[in-house]
Amino acid sequence: MRKFFEDIKKDITFKSAGPGKKLTDDTSTKLEVVQSSSDSKKNRHAPSEGAQRAGAAALARIEQKQRPKVHTSQDVIRNQVKRELEAEAAAQPEKEKAAAAEGSKVKDPACFSVSGVYFTCPLTGATLTKHQREVHIKEAILMRFEEDEVEASVMMIHTFNKDREKVTAALDIISKYVDNICKNPTEEKYRKIKVSNKVFQEKVRSIEGSQEFLKALGFMSVMLPVEGQEEEEEFLVLPEQNPDALELMKERRDRLRRGEPVRAQLDRQPRAFRPSPNAHRFELPPEFYNLTAEELKREQQLRSELVEKNAMLRTKAMREKEEQRQRKKYNYTLLRVRLPDDNLLQGTFYAWDQLSVLFEFVRESLVDCWQPFKLIAPGGQTLQESEKVSFVESNLVPAALLTFAWVAAVQDDIAAAGGKSPTILKPELLENIQTLS
Repeated sequence: MRKFFEDIKKDITFKSAGPGKKLTDDTSTKLEVVQSSSDSKKNRHAPSEGAQRAGAAALARIEQKQRPKVHTSQDVIRNQVKRELEAEAAAQPEKEKAAAAEGSKVKDPACFSVSGVYFTCPLTGATLTKHQREVHIKEAILMRFEEDEVEASVMMIHTFNKDREKVTAALDIISKYVDNICKNPTEEKYRKIKVSNKVFQEKVRSIEGSQEFLKALGFMSVMLPVEGQEEEEEFLVLPEQNPDALELMKERRDRLRRGEPVRAQLDRQPRAFRPSPNAHRFELPPEFYNLTAEELKREQQLRSELVEKNAMLRTKAMREKEEQRQRKKYNYTLLRVRLPDDNLLQGTFYAWDQLSVLFEFVRESLVDCWQPFKLIAPGGQTLQESEKVSFVESNLVPAALLTFAWVAAVQDDIAAAGGKSPTILKPELLENIQTLS
């Protein structure tokens, strides 16, 4: 597996080399043969560097055409994953540049209440932008093959394939393979999979990571004769297994069925701010919107019209419908909580997160996290942690300033016992406290 990743690295290095860069050893050897042949002819000059590169590319194309098209486990990653990663990695700087340019048209980035939306990779712990997360997670999963092929292939199947129905169908077929082998361990036919089989092609091979998982189970790619055919065909063959190996296969099948997609987790970017009269003012970056930059520009033009509409006499149903439409424009919400010492706690949330997520976030930021508290929304409504409603449904999107309050009875008991904490937020938040601009 280590050699496989080294091969990928060489391929990417060759593609990105460009003029003046070093070619592969194999290509260099071919160029030396071409140059030697040319030097033997007295009246010809040695080919230029550009001609050498063109010749190398031509030889590579010829070799590619002559190479038998036998699809292996490595071919799946090379052809389906590596190209995708290369394309996304190449496009990423342009995407970020374009996003920054679009954002600057809407508002000066220095004016934003938060610099953007960020995510954390659960495999590496790296902090990522929206554009980085998918490529980074794919690379992290591929690197796991060096440590645990089963875990990596399970992650690959559940993460790289977006169609969950197709994934479920593939899992059912792979599980059937394992069940048949375990029930009939000495029957060779159950330990052979014809790669050209229509069901295998459409249901299993089309799922990225499926062949890697079968390889992790012990299947090997073998060319075998087929009755009535002159040419051999590719089969995935599993050697006969002992009872312990069969039990291990069952455990790995269960791991596959329990697998979940690896998703980047929203980084809430907890921040503490000093008391400020600007606590209620929010300027959100484009990432918070479920709109393109052009649509955002259009929304700004419509604001004056919306103000006029709100001044008109409308029914309650009409107002609620308009408010719901407005809230659907946002993917995220930025929430601030004013504490009893007037300091502010800020965090980023999904617009459809439930209220319990906010209570947990606040609780994890407190020195005395065991003490009960209340959160009061704009307008004076006390939020209920146990209520299964989202921020959208609670009118806390796209941003809101809430008020924190301790439960009075508990505070009285703590004060009487002399156990009141001098600070509210944890030291790590206070060490980096900022001032709102």
